Amino acid sequence: MTEFWRSTALTHLEARRSCQENTCYRVHTHDALSIGVIDAGDSLLAGPLDGTIPLEAGDIVVIPAGQAHACNPDRSRWLHRMVHLDQSWGASLLPDPDHSPLFDGISVFRRPGLHALLTALTDAVFADPSEDRLAQLFRDALTGLEQAAPVYRVTAEVDPELLEELRPVLSRLLMEEVNPSLDELASSLDMTKFQLIRAVRRTTGLPPLAWRQNARIVRARHLLREGRSIADTANDMGFVDQSHFHRVFRAHVATSPGEYRR
Repeated sequence: MTEFWRSTALTHLEARRSCQENTCYRVHTHDALSIGVIDAGDSLLAGPLDGTIPLEAGDIVVIPAGQAHACNPDRSRWLHRMVHLDQSWGASLLPDPDHSPLFDGISVFRRPGLHALLTALTDAVFADPSEDRLAQLFRDALTGLEQAAPVYRVTAEVDPELLEELRPVLSRLLMEEVNPSLDELASSLDMTKFQLIRAVRRTTGLPPLAWRQNARIVRARHLLREGRSIADTANDMGFVDQSHFHRVFRAHVATSPGEYRR
């Protein structure tokens, strides 16, 4: 069961409530700052990490844009809520965003006071308040998170020179209608295929073709929120048919395109 809500005051703000019992997410990224609240059940947070991080009821997870991750229930019924917001907007609410630890990597907080604060925030968000009220709510929440000590923080170091070198490859992965040959992409950078795979994973948290699928789903979410039909979205994103689009979308979003678009 999943319920989505979108702000009428801030087009970038989206929230969800979900109840899951089985593995539902593959490793993915968002183009937004994501704040998760675990209300019940145990789950496992995975990604470009050394192993997995166990999460429990009451935990808060903050995931900056572009951080690869997957969170799935661990042998129990898992109830959680998630808020996605434009990261630059969220950063603008803080006095010194350039030095905020919230944007350095994935953080897990385990403090009852924070859980109460973030539960109140998400409850308020679903009530669709004004932009000024939302700014105040998120300013309070982000300030509270920024000042708290996490029980886990996983930073992802990005090599800017490697990222710049990979930009032509990432552009082709994003724009070409069919999966480009990894051998050809690697050759264009004087790499072997396996060097390319390692380089893209090191930079994005995902191997090349998984990064391509994730990027298409991120864009598909924007199109569906704008009211684009499922068929047109699937076609625009280069999926061979709606069935294929449905399978890949569910693996990244844990719901169908139709349920998401409502």
